Amino acid sequence: MPFLLPLLLQTYDPEIEAVMNRSRKEKQAERAARASAASAAAVAPAGSASAAREDGRIPVPEKFAVPFQQCLDAAIEAPQAGIAFAEKWRIDGGSFYARHCMGFAYARAERWTPAIIAFEQAAEEAERGGEMAQSARLWAQAGNAALAGGDAAKARSDFDAALARGLPDGLEKGEVHLDRARALVAVGDTGAARDSLDVALAQAPSDPLGWLLSATLARRTGEMSLAQAHIARAVQLAPDDAAVALEEGNIAMLTGHEDIARAAWQRAVKLAADSAAGKAAADDLSRLPTPAR
Repeated sequence: MPFLLPLLLQTYDPEIEAVMNRSRKEKQAERAARASAASAAAVAPAGSASAAREDGRIPVPEKFAVPFQQCLDAAIEAPQAGIAFAEKWRIDGGSFYARHCMGFAYARAERWTPAIIAFEQAAEEAERGGEMAQSARLWAQAGNAALAGGDAAKARSDFDAALARGLPDGLEKGEVHLDRARALVAVGDTGAARDSLDVALAQAPSDPLGWLLSATLARRTGEMSLAQAHIARAVQLAPDDAAVALEEGNIAMLTGHEDIARAAWQRAVKLAADSAAGKAAADDLSRLPTPAR
């Protein structure tokens, strides 16, 4: 039913929704501050800030560990309290950890511009101190704050800075490439986005969002065999995700499998009727003809 296709698939796109939709700013804030939150949960004294833990994270030196934890706790309780704590601690010699916490607090408050500045300043200070891995992580957090604020070009620049400073192979590098791809899609550079997504899938193969965005990008660029393969992987990893179910239906519809599309969209509605994905799926279902009995 080719006449339906201009109406279907036009209201929702996971890449655009993930990057630009203001309703998801809280999730972007969480992503922007993920490394900070992880540090808060695992602050541990260390003889050297450059000594890696077994889990790949960089421990906080002993002199900074307690105030860093206190600052993050204050920001979680009330962002303005975290900002005030970080400002005082920075003056008192909190190094880049104080600016790190300040960025975290601003992100909690959804004040994206000062969050970007704080993370970037923290990254630069960490690099001046020889802490390249920490600098890379902070550049990545600046990029996520920029994505949350809707500045995809700035986000791309910050993610490039993170990758230029080196990250070990694995999930962390994969997620930076994934976020970089989101920024690239938002600025319209689909070729570079594909390159970053391919790296993300290799580095973080268990993240269903990577497969979802890869499938969506493949659909948008007409690579339907790739779209089908990658959405199948996303469904395998996240069968209860409404956005994955919606995209499964989108791809099925474009490849001539209306029955699969209908079932996928019905699943999306059942999983999260009030979400953007669920509402888009319901709209697409309403445009399908009634099945023959």
